[in-house]
Amino acid sequence: MDKVVFSKKFNAQRDEVLALLDNFQKSEGERIGNGDRNVLKAFKISKGTINVKSFKVPNLINKIVYRFFRMSKAQRSFEHATTLMELGIGTPEPVAYVEYHRGPFLERSFYVSEQLVPDFTFRELIHEPDIPKREEIVKKFTQFTFQLHENNILFKDHSPGNTLIKWEGSDVHFFLVDLNRMDFKTLSFEERIKNFARLTPLKEMVAMMSAEYARLIGRSYDEVFTLMWEETEKFQHKFHRKRRLKKKLLFRKN
Repeated sequence: MDKVVFSKKFNAQRDEVLALLDNFQKSEGERIGNGDRNVLKAFKISKGTINVKSFKVPNLINKIVYRFFRMSKAQRSFEHATTLMELGIGTPEPVAYVEYHRGPFLERSFYVSEQLVPDFTFRELIHEPDIPKREEIVKKFTQFTFQLHENNILFKDHSPGNTLIKWEGSDVHFFLVDLNRMDFKTLSFEERIKNFARLTPLKEMVAMMSAEYARLIGRSYDEVFTLMWEETEKFQHKFHRKRRLKKKLLFRKN
């Protein structure tokens, strides 16, 4: 039996959305990004525009795991988005999640959310240093991350492309995407600071975030910065080593 769950707000669009999913590969939607594992498309429906994320078909073991023992990535994305909204934390509004099963196996799964068009993402703050009020935005982003931590949320994919940033009048707001990997628990000081490790390789940005987080948590700047920069360097070393290995493997294949 397939599993179909819609939010109350979008229940009237149920048949319209399901028709798109049934023919997702051929449906005329605007493809977003060039993900090789998961496919993201935007579709216009009677109630605005939605984004549909089609998750990669899992391997044989995960087809069973996601069917009986663990929530699918689509379900986790929907439930995490619902929780974030209940806590007043920004994320595109969840519309639905849908799982298609074949016998005991999970075959395909989709997460559907309302489209939110940002002014930019955190990534632009790294590569475009002339963005107006950049330092203010970094400071407020740090406050946003502190809010996550205070609500016992560990966003494991806290990376540059997964925070959408949007100006609303004179205020800036942050919205999380790619939500399936989250833990909900009380976080240690070390876990909080390590959560910044994937965000930027720029030491001056790490310094900005360290200063604001130290103020919020009531610890010394030196303590926060030392740990945050150490974790950032560890991540960057691991990231670039992985990229070098991939290039070597591709070179050997060719």
